[in-house]
Amino acid sequence: QVQLVESGGGLVQAGGSLRLSCAASGRTFRRFGMGWFRQAPGKEREFVAVLTWSGSSTYYADSVKGRFTISRDNAKNTVYLQMNSLKPEDTAVYYCAALPSGGYYREPRDYDAWGQGTQVTVSS
Repeated sequence: QVQLVESGGGLVQAGGSLRLSCAASGRTFRRFGMGWFRQAPGKEREFVAVLTWSGSSTYYADSVKGRFTISRDNAKNTVYLQMNSLKPEDTAVYYCAALPSGGYYREPRDYDAWGQGTQVTVSS
């Protein structure tokens, strides 16, 4: 089992940047793909980005493509989400999650473990 803890959220003006971190515990971290989701008030949780366990493949939601970058450091058991050119519509609680082999990256129910979330607020 993997335990996940996010950090790095905060308040930023539109056009600014933030980098979220997700620290994982557990020796099986390297077996999982790692994804980021977000949930705004009154909305469903939505896929943001995912990175395969090897780091060789990444996928992004169309709404963040070209602005967000997901990466991982397996030596530090950490996955990152670099968010640039932030917009007010990016405001949400951001969650990292661990995707086991065979899971569909856009389906939240396929993820095994979730962090507690970190709030990102983008002011206009």
